[in-house]
Amino acid sequence: MEEVPGNYTMITQVYLVGLTSHRRTQLALFVIILVAYLISMASNLLIILLVQMDFRLHTPMYFFLTNLSLLEMCFTSTVVPQMLAHLLVGDGRLSFGRCAFQMYMACSLGCTEGLLLGAMAYDRYMAICCPLVYAVAMSWARCLMLAAISWVGAFLLSGLITAFIMQLPFCGPNEINHFNCEFVMVIRLGCTDTSFTEAIILGVGVFILIVPLATILISYGLIMATVSTARRHKAFSTCASHLVVVTLFYGTVMSMYMIPQSGSAPDRDKQIAVFYVVVTPLLNPIIYTLRNKDVHGAAAKVLGRWSFEQRN
Repeated sequence: MEEVPGNYTMITQVYLVGLTSHRRTQLALFVIILVAYLISMASNLLIILLVQMDFRLHTPMYFFLTNLSLLEMCFTSTVVPQMLAHLLVGDGRLSFGRCAFQMYMACSLGCTEGLLLGAMAYDRYMAICCPLVYAVAMSWARCLMLAAISWVGAFLLSGLITAFIMQLPFCGPNEINHFNCEFVMVIRLGCTDTSFTEAIILGVGVFILIVPLATILISYGLIMATVSTARRHKAFSTCASHLVVVTLFYGTVMSMYMIPQSGSAPDRDKQIAVFYVVVTPLLNPIIYTLRNKDVHGAAAKVLGRWSFEQRN
């Protein structure tokens, strides 16, 4: 604790309660989450490498998929290593500055994912409904612009949220009933009226959620309305992977922040958070590659080339 003007004792360290205090359960969760983390990192990295190595995958759809895989790797690496260290050592203490940085990064990357999913839905709309102008409308310059807006815009908006949170006086208690520094949890450490800050965060949050979600719904609505009944099944099959990922992302986010919370909210929040921090980054590469013949072909080509070089 640190004395500051205004009769406040500012906290300099926070304590994360974590998933459980039972030692055997902690060690079991450590092994499970570590395996999931390593598989997630390897599978997302594999997608990035396959897209880079096969020129047939140098298309807007796979450009955005590469961005999404990179995003998942960054997001899990922001939260999971700290989570694993806590489970292994059993000590959830970290400095308040480190907590604030984790909060900012997790919020930024989560917002980036929402915007990227919106850009991917727009790409699918242009490919299916406007094939004659698709090459021009989704040029590399346009793809780079959409990706840059997603990344830079999300980090700037998250910086705004973080700035409003950090101007609050934090004077304890310093315990957070979570395994990472969620901004909703950090706000609760404030020792003054936080209603204005919460209103600002709500406004930014609604914007960052509603804009990409509206883009996704409108894009797929136009796809279903434009294509014929005969082509509708094919169009849905093409977009199914993206729709599943969108459902996972928005389902968890809305469950976390928009559904009224009960008395058991902290434990419920942690359970939902485990899903989008550990499970979703693990499932996304599987969802996108399970029925994707292009990725299968690229993997077979790379493996065949590697096998040929090994024999020679």
